[in-house]
Amino acid sequence: QVQLVESGGGLVQPGGSLRLSCATSGNIFSISNMGWYRQAPGKERDLVASITTGGRTNYADPVKGRFTISRDNAKNTVYLQMNSLKPEDTGVYYCNADRLDWPRVNYWGQGTQVTVSS
Repeated sequence: QVQLVESGGGLVQPGGSLRLSCATSGNIFSISNMGWYRQAPGKERDLVASITTGGRTNYADPVKGRFTISRDNAKNTVYLQMNSLKPEDTGVYYCNADRLDWPRVNYWGQGTQVTVSS
């Protein structure tokens, strides 16, 4: 069974940092592009950052220069390092796995809350 489990969220002051982790199981990590999404209250779930199986990254404009996505293939884990956090970064962050082989499906974690407030 495929599982994605996020951790590392919490309450942080503006300007602070957090590192989110997403541990995967079910033998899908090596064949999946990975991504982090977030959903703020009253808004749609939007892509924050993604990384391919080959290590190529992409970032949403609001987080460029502040966030870094990475993956550890030996640990089947993807990370999101978040620096210089702003109140508008507040939301539930979800880990996503885009499976590249058949069946071509997406998997989601349960989400982890990030709150940026003074």
